[in-house]
Amino acid sequence: MDLADYSDHGLVDQDTLKAELSQGSPIPVLKRTLADLQKQLNQRFIQGEPIRNLVFGRAWALDQILQTVWQQFSWRHEDDIALIAVGGYGRGELLPRSDIDLLLLFSEEATINDNVDSLQAFITLLWDIKLEVGHSVRTLDACIQEAADDVTITTNLMETRTLVGPSRLREQLLEAVGPDRIWPSKDFYKAKMNEQANRYQKFNDTEYNLEPNVKGGPGALRDIQTIGWVAKRHFGDTELRELVERNFLTDAEFQDLNHGQDFLWRVRYALHMITGREEDRLLFNLQEEVAEMFGYSDREGQLAVEHLMQDYFRQVFKLRTLNIILLQLFDEAILSEHIDDQITPINGRFQIRNQYIEVTADNVFNRTPSALLEIFVLCAQTEGIKGIRASTMRLLFASRNLIDGAFRQDLRNITFFMELLRSPQGVYHGLLRMNQYGILGLYLPEFGRIVGQMQFDLFHVYTVDAHTLLTIRNLRSFRHSSNTKRFPIATKIIHKLPKIELAYIAALYHDIGKGRNSDHSQEGALEVHRFAQRHRLSNWESDLVVWLVQHHLLMSMTAQRQDISDPAVINRFAQQVGDQQRLDYLYVLTVADIFATNPNLWNGWRASLMERLYHETKRALRRGLENPINKEDRIAETKEAALLLLTEDGFEREDVLALWDNPGDDYFLRETPENIAWHTRAIANHGINIPLVLIKETNVREYAGGTQLFIYAPDRAHLFADIAATLDALNLDIQDARIMTSSASHFSLDTFIVLEQDGTSIGDNPDRLFEIQHKLLLEIQNPNDTQPPKRRISRQLKHFQIPAEITVSNDMVNHRTVVEVVASDRPGLLADIGRCFRRLELTLLNARISTLGEHVEDVFFLVDRQGLPLMNSSDVERLQNELKSTISEAMDR
Repeated sequence: MDLADYSDHGLVDQDTLKAELSQGSPIPVLKRTLADLQKQLNQRFIQGEPIRNLVFGRAWALDQILQTVWQQFSWRHEDDIALIAVGGYGRGELLPRSDIDLLLLFSEEATINDNVDSLQAFITLLWDIKLEVGHSVRTLDACIQEAADDVTITTNLMETRTLVGPSRLREQLLEAVGPDRIWPSKDFYKAKMNEQANRYQKFNDTEYNLEPNVKGGPGALRDIQTIGWVAKRHFGDTELRELVERNFLTDAEFQDLNHGQDFLWRVRYALHMITGREEDRLLFNLQEEVAEMFGYSDREGQLAVEHLMQDYFRQVFKLRTLNIILLQLFDEAILSEHIDDQITPINGRFQIRNQYIEVTADNVFNRTPSALLEIFVLCAQTEGIKGIRASTMRLLFASRNLIDGAFRQDLRNITFFMELLRSPQGVYHGLLRMNQYGILGLYLPEFGRIVGQMQFDLFHVYTVDAHTLLTIRNLRSFRHSSNTKRFPIATKIIHKLPKIELAYIAALYHDIGKGRNSDHSQEGALEVHRFAQRHRLSNWESDLVVWLVQHHLLMSMTAQRQDISDPAVINRFAQQVGDQQRLDYLYVLTVADIFATNPNLWNGWRASLMERLYHETKRALRRGLENPINKEDRIAETKEAALLLLTEDGFEREDVLALWDNPGDDYFLRETPENIAWHTRAIANHGINIPLVLIKETNVREYAGGTQLFIYAPDRAHLFADIAATLDALNLDIQDARIMTSSASHFSLDTFIVLEQDGTSIGDNPDRLFEIQHKLLLEIQNPNDTQPPKRRISRQLKHFQIPAEITVSNDMVNHRTVVEVVASDRPGLLADIGRCFRRLELTLLNARISTLGEHVEDVFFLVDRQGLPLMNSSDVERLQNELKSTISEAMDR
């Protein structure tokens, strides 16, 4: 925008500012002026003044201030110096904390040298008054050379305004960096498309991130700017409205573009205002404040913040769609301007023009409504199609009203949709396009309900619909051998599934019941059953997809929340699954679901739990559900397998059995033969009554991705608390723990699975391994009250705190108290719980530790100082209160 005709002396009066600067130190005067300016703009924002007035008004006001500041210094050869606004400031668009990009342009190097003192003083003053200034000092020739080397610099220089100095310098610069000199419009367009593709990749190519970036995310402000840059480079347009005159935009689309930009500017303004910094991410903890500031309220069963975010997603959806349409039209106008169209007929309704599918006539969709689905099937099944032509996209949007109840029941449309799901290629992209163009949510209204649906937790990073489609993308990716290393079982199973489309249907519906204030798995099962009936699935197919949706959480919950070394757990899970085919479908769906929830959740440790559960269940199914393995058989099998390994190493069977008189049954149930042999060798060689710490970086399936620590030490009060505190001090996160005490030897046999703070295993760094062993042995032999390290709790953990649930009960058969803790996970949680047990003088007999991404579900088995369970209600209440207080205080540290 040209601000030459804009003025608002209520924001800044240049004459008044000059007078104040002449009377004293400039720093307090300018700081006060900037503070008054922002205060006034903020008041206008809260009062609802149009956002464009504020965005352009701030730019105009900064012009006045910078011009006045410039005049405070002496400049030699003023006719050869220009102060130029570039980038967003050059466009005349400034949000409260936007960078103020300046170019100090000189005709030649000698002029810079003659003004070094004034330059330094000018920039220093801007920094002193806390202006977020990005500046460069360049000669005309240097600017031209740098622009030729970097398209980003060229882009910034396209958007310039002269603040002070002769306009000829800027005009000479614009002429020298114009498309007839450097970066011709074809090259510029290609570079901008690469920039956009790389930018989209950072956000997983979806506008539906739960914490979106309002400046750089897909469909955000940068998409609008990209359109403007390309139009300006090729056509010389300075206003987006000129694209309407060129028939690139309709009037309605231009209004959508403006409304979307205004909405995003308002959100970005609010973010800057709330945080006091250039914060462009609409973070969870800020969403509630923005929703309140914008006047949203809880209604229709949804929170105010959900209404805000749905409005946000609607806007960025429209903007991304317009970006796709316009850039494709630019592609035709710029890259294919002098190239003859290559047209390949497909059928009477569609043809391919220059690799984009289009209708053969404007009335195709009205004449044949089923073509609204057919086009996506053709995109998936026809080689060489890059996408849907812009003119046909517009017709798709205009024809969406044809999708009604009769359309959904039409056998032709049902057939087309199932054909898309069965396509060898293009399933994910077909469904993605259907969602982007609003077709999927109309054909499947139950899916339409989850478009833009928020998920307020630490697990998910995408809206429900985006997560759903990413789950399908993951299922598709399992077909590729390049993913074998990361998903070894899934990439093998996927090719054995008799009907892969059933996995896609289950994925499409697994979360479709979210947002209904009831069990989303049950709701989804009802919806997918209706889908199965409408789409003529067989009884077997229908039963399978209903079961998968209803139980899509079963495998992950079993693997992470239950002791899968217990044969009873495996048998129970195998009974629920029923057969190998269901197990295969459930496994690939579960892995795809977890990885689509948040890629950071899928670490080696979580993968190993899933793999172990899969293999153990497969084994149980092979034995037959009527012939389950029992506890005694499992113990006997484990002992025999471990004995075989040890006798091969030269150990005598009798010596090993004598050594094994000490551990209880739990040890042989929860440890593998390989681990038992490893422990036995070490204890026998080291000495039966000597403390021992073993560390193994292993690729054995059940421990892949985690480092295993085995601690053999004399049992004593608070041993667990001391070990947990030491691991915490070593910055290790405990993922799993098996705490066992031998009643015969009174030695503790504890196994911990740990990860470094960044989620990786310890590795084979000798110094790190020695440090861990040394500190653990030191703590075992010389107990010391290790102080918790000071760690910063992430903003996500603070925002999504789960109120701690403490359940205390007594196991009178085994004479112990059982304490179940469900709470938000965070670094050092176990150490703090251990310290709490120490304060209350409670002894830990056993523990089951389970970390589930955002929270933990841990079980502790305790006795008091006399070795008895807690029978007094006041003792139980004190324990509950102490644990809740400990967990709460730690979150506030």
